[in-house]
Amino acid sequence: MLPRISRLKKNLDIERVFKKGKKVREGFLVLAVSQNDLAETRFGFVVSQKVSKRAVQRNQLKRRLRESIRPRVSEIKKGLDIILLATPGLEKKDFWEIKKTVNLLLKKSKCLRE
Repeated sequence: MLPRISRLKKNLDIERVFKKGKKVREGFLVLAVSQNDLAETRFGFVVSQKVSKRAVQRNQLKRRLRESIRPRVSEIKKGLDIILLATPGLEKKDFWEIKKTVNLLLKKSKCLRE
């Protein structure tokens, strides 16, 4: 579980990331990243009903996305707002494929420290 300070909760913050942030797509995931004025990096995870009508499956996908990010938090640059957006088709992927895709997205978007 990500600490409370590392969660992106407010709709205004989420909208700001989508409008002004840089987006990178890989497979069935989109990563949107934007600078924030904080010392912490915050994360948001979006899995809409377009991906699955079942809430159980959407929540399971969000847990998988969170767990794929959690071990890499210390390697990610500070002062970013990052949102992972799932697109239809992700529900057919297993955890290891999701984790591999998330790692690729983090590298592509240059969110990792060098």
